[in-house]
Amino acid sequence: MTLNEMIALQPSWVFYWVNWLLIGAFILPLSLFIWKSTRLMAVVILLTSIAGAASVEWLYSTLGYVKLLGLPHIILWTPLVVYLLWNLNRKTFGNIERWIIRIVMATIIISLVFDYTDVIRYLLGETAPFIVPTS
Repeated sequence: MTLNEMIALQPSWVFYWVNWLLIGAFILPLSLFIWKSTRLMAVVILLTSIAGAASVEWLYSTLGYVKLLGLPHIILWTPLVVYLLWNLNRKTFGNIERWIIRIVMATIIISLVFDYTDVIRYLLGETAPFIVPTS
């Protein structure tokens, strides 16, 4: 079973969250390429998001659907949030760019709350993979 198929078995809010995460961490940052002052930020966001997604897929193929899948996001996105906060204080951004960066940051921070919670639960012993319910 693929990771997407496992996500589809989760409660509907997880499906909606994953779709928002796709928008907030992959699609919305593409709009930052419009302005010269935010192009580097766009590249950094996209590269960390792609690396995170690839790492989650790899972990899933290695360990299954376990709470440790949030670890790549923690490793990559925690420094990304610091980088975005630091850059948000620059005065070269207009209001539109600032709002896009804030939305991307909020999306990533919310994801990190889930990820930190899941990884801590995994480290505290909840290591069993999600089991597909039988019908």
